[in-house]
Amino acid sequence: MLDSDIWYSFCRSPVTIASALLTILFFIGALFAPYVAPFNPFDLASIDIMDASLPPFWQEGGSTKFWLGTDDQGRDMWSTIIFGARVSLFVGFASVIFSIIMGVGLGLVSGYVGGRLDALIMRIADIQLSFPAILIALLIDGVARSVLPRSMHEEVAFYVLIFAIGISGWVQYARTVRGSTLVEKNKEYVQAARVIGIGPAIILLRHILPNVMGPVLVIATIHLAIAVITEATLSFLGVGVPPTTPSLGTLIRVGNDYLFSGEWWITIFPGIALVLLVLAINLLGDWLRDALNPKLR
Repeated sequence: MLDSDIWYSFCRSPVTIASALLTILFFIGALFAPYVAPFNPFDLASIDIMDASLPPFWQEGGSTKFWLGTDDQGRDMWSTIIFGARVSLFVGFASVIFSIIMGVGLGLVSGYVGGRLDALIMRIADIQLSFPAILIALLIDGVARSVLPRSMHEEVAFYVLIFAIGISGWVQYARTVRGSTLVEKNKEYVQAARVIGIGPAIILLRHILPNVMGPVLVIATIHLAIAVITEATLSFLGVGVPPTTPSLGTLIRVGNDYLFSGEWWITIFPGIALVLLVLAINLLGDWLRDALNPKLR
C-alpha cells in the first residue's frame, strides 16, 4: 500500500494531508467525546449558572478554565462543540450508510434487470433530482411529526432525521451503480457465471458489486459532508435533533439569539467547527475522486 499510486498522490498533496489530519481529529473527538472534553455539558451537576456567558479566556472577564467561553447556561463551549460534532457525525454517517444501502441496491437491480423496472426506478430518481435535498428532508420530517404523537417526537427524532437525510441522497448512488452495472453485466466473467448456473443474486453480490464500489466510496465521502450540512440546516431551523442532545446546527441556532447582544462566541465557534469539518471532508473527497480516476494518474 505504501508504494501505491494512491499513497504517492496523498503524500504529494499538503492540502490533503492537512485535511486528513483535521478529519481524524474530529473523528477522534467524536468517538471519545466523554474522555476528550474537559466537561460533560449535559451533566447538570457539573454546570454552574454563575459561569454563564463567560467570554473566551483572552478577553476581559474570561477564564482559562473555559478556553472558548461558556454559553447562556454556563456550559463550556469547547466541550459542547466536541459533543455537538459527535452528534452531527453520527447522524451524517448513519444517513450516508442508509443512502448507500438503498441506492446501491436499487442501482444494481435497475442495471442488471433492465426493462420496465429500470425505467420506473430511474424516473423516480429523475423526479427526486428536481427537488433540493433539504426540501425533501423537511417534507419527510414534517410528515413524520404530523403522523406521530407529540410525546414520541423526541424519541424518534434521530431516526426520522437519519431517514429524511438518507432518503434524499440515494439517487446519486443508484445512477452511478446502474451505469457501472450496465457495463459489467456484459463482460465475460458475468457471462461465465451465468453459464455455470450461478443465480442473479450471487452474481450481483459476489461479482458485480465489488467492481462498482470505487465510485461509491468517492460519492460517500462527499455525501458525508452534505449530510452534515443538511443536518445542521435542519437543526438550525428547529426540526433536527432534540434539544437534549444538540448538534453543531443546534448550537449555532441557540447562539444566534445572543449574537447581537455581544455574546458572539456562542454561535461563532460552533460555526467555525462546522465549516472546518465540512471543508476537510470535501477536500478529502475531491482528492479521492482524482486519485481513483485512472485518466489523471
